[in-house]
Amino acid sequence: MAVKTEDQQHGLTAHSHGAGAPVSSRADHFTSFDVDAFEVPGGREEIWRFTPMKRLAGLHAGAAATGAATVEVTAAEGVSVQTAARGDQRLGVAGTPGDRVAAQAWSSFTEATVVTLPKDTKVGPTTVTVTGPGEGKVAYGHLQIRAEQFAEAVVVVDHRGSGAYADNVEFVVADGAHLTVVAIQDWADDAVHVSAHHAKLGRDATFRHTVVTLGGDLVRITPVVTYAGRGGDAELLGLYFADAGQHLEHRPFIDHAVSNCRSNVVYKGALQGEDAHTVWIGDVLIRAAAEGTETFELNRNLVLTDGARADSVPNLEIETGEIEGAGHASATGRFDDEQLFYLQARGIPEEQARRLVVRGFFHEILLKISVPEVRERLEAAIEAELEAVGA
Repeated sequence: MAVKTEDQQHGLTAHSHGAGAPVSSRADHFTSFDVDAFEVPGGREEIWRFTPMKRLAGLHAGAAATGAATVEVTAAEGVSVQTAARGDQRLGVAGTPGDRVAAQAWSSFTEATVVTLPKDTKVGPTTVTVTGPGEGKVAYGHLQIRAEQFAEAVVVVDHRGSGAYADNVEFVVADGAHLTVVAIQDWADDAVHVSAHHAKLGRDATFRHTVVTLGGDLVRITPVVTYAGRGGDAELLGLYFADAGQHLEHRPFIDHAVSNCRSNVVYKGALQGEDAHTVWIGDVLIRAAAEGTETFELNRNLVLTDGARADSVPNLEIETGEIEGAGHASATGRFDDEQLFYLQARGIPEEQARRLVVRGFFHEILLKISVPEVRERLEAAIEAELEAVGA
């Protein structure tokens, strides 16, 4: 992976039109702040081969901003909220764009929102609401959440509205800090959202990241976690529910380059309706220096109707044998007939039994959302999804 220089932090990376070439190792994945260092993808590249390029609203091909997203922050007491210009030295420290859309978002945003959680303090939930630019419009953005040393907080990032929106979201988690994030994609039916989440964890930092994707025509989220010190602990959870025609894509990547760190990835998705399509590509890289690593990743998909498709590809790359443990698993299937039979044998009607199975499928993820009103909202949204097809 390319190392970011001081010039790169200001978007001055040298061009490299070989960025679209296939690589044998995730460690060689090209990154740059310079959008022109990336070729315009055509859809055959490995990182784009599952994405319907014609539905990206030109975000991958340099579409100009024709509108602006609005960002509103409801901050807990003691939390700082600032607007930052592109030259602000705080920006870009959590990670470097790894695809052309993320680089385009970096090159195109006009101002960033920086939310800082104070050190040595536990604060209440903070909510960041991002509303799209409107139907038929394109916008770019940048958000950074900074958890200072020994801070502890929950941040909800809530996406809604219409239009096409691409952004980079940074999570800078300092030594000993504990940051919990719930990122909700509850877009209108027309929306296109392509987002790169960059998290950098300090020594003994804890990061809990939950992505919930329900709305939008096409949503593609790429969370990337890196470690800046020993003892970092990252848990990435995901819940997604795709309806007819929706394309929901999630690509978590955990880059273990520091010893004695931990990661756990669990994503669960449900699909229903004709041409509902979900994609989950889970990459974990354990570099040679990352001795003592403990990691596991899991993806499960529940296909509720005919005509829906789930692609699931877990990848685990290990460069050292001195680890605590590593594994991955993936499963895609329909309702468990035995579960339905068990419930129906106890007098529960089939429709209600199916709902109970779906609730149980998502229960593990929902249970870890610590903000009650957010959890209740998502539970209601899942119920509404099931009612839409009379499940």
